[in-house]
Amino acid sequence: MKRILIFLLICLPALSANAGKVVTDSLSSKILKADVKFNVYLPDGFDESGKSYPVVYLLHGLGGNYTDWVNKGSAKAIADELIGSGEAVEMIIVMPNAGGADRHNEWNGYFNMPGWNYEDFFFQEFMPAVEKKYRAIGDKGHRAVMGLSMGGGGSTVYCQRHPELFSSCYAMSAWLDQNIQENVKESDKDKLYYVSKSVREHSALDFMDQADEATLASLRTVKWFIDCGDDDFLVALSFQLHMKMKLAKVKSELRIRNGVHNWEYWHNALRLALPFASRSFEK
Repeated sequence: MKRILIFLLICLPALSANAGKVVTDSLSSKILKADVKFNVYLPDGFDESGKSYPVVYLLHGLGGNYTDWVNKGSAKAIADELIGSGEAVEMIIVMPNAGGADRHNEWNGYFNMPGWNYEDFFFQEFMPAVEKKYRAIGDKGHRAVMGLSMGGGGSTVYCQRHPELFSSCYAMSAWLDQNIQENVKESDKDKLYYVSKSVREHSALDFMDQADEATLASLRTVKWFIDCGDDDFLVALSFQLHMKMKLAKVKSELRIRNGVHNWEYWHNALRLALPFASRSFEK
């Protein structure tokens, strides 16, 4: 018993020394005409340090919200652990809201669509405001984006369309394209229809097919990591994207690991994603 107490006295201060915190905030958007909530992970000592940090944008999936990565994905505990061990650098992690559980009646999605110009909001309002308030370094070399499913597709397309803004992209179980029914009655076009249509219109696969050499050269300035479970219903899309990148001489890492489309998989993916982003930040 005495040895256990000594061990705890030695180890507990070390563990608590690497404890960051999660802050819930919101931004009033003129573009979306709504208040958008988000969570921000701040590393230990953020309030006292006065310094600026690299930033990771961590995106949730369809039907999820800004709380998912903390409540379901253990983002705080994983970030604390990885930063504490030196596997990841000190960073801020921004988890914006881009959806709701009622997929048919609540807006979901990271792209512009009728009544929901989320991509405009993200780049014109959200990123500038968040990076100023939370002291992000705010350049390509110290900014990364990653996400799961809908957020994995959003991350990929954001990097494809704005490679000058991100040093890396980590796509988990990514929703990269979508087959949609063309002849849909107007009365059946609910919000799930529009987010599915937006994924088709922003196909990451089509983007690679249509990219000219100047665009491909800009994509080569981003570090890419594609990660999907072998039994995930979206795995073929991840493999297709990797092969299209390979043929275009855009280097990407591909991991097809054991797993399906669930939080057990994404929880483990985040342990790979944060060190990947850290290695890709400008030194």
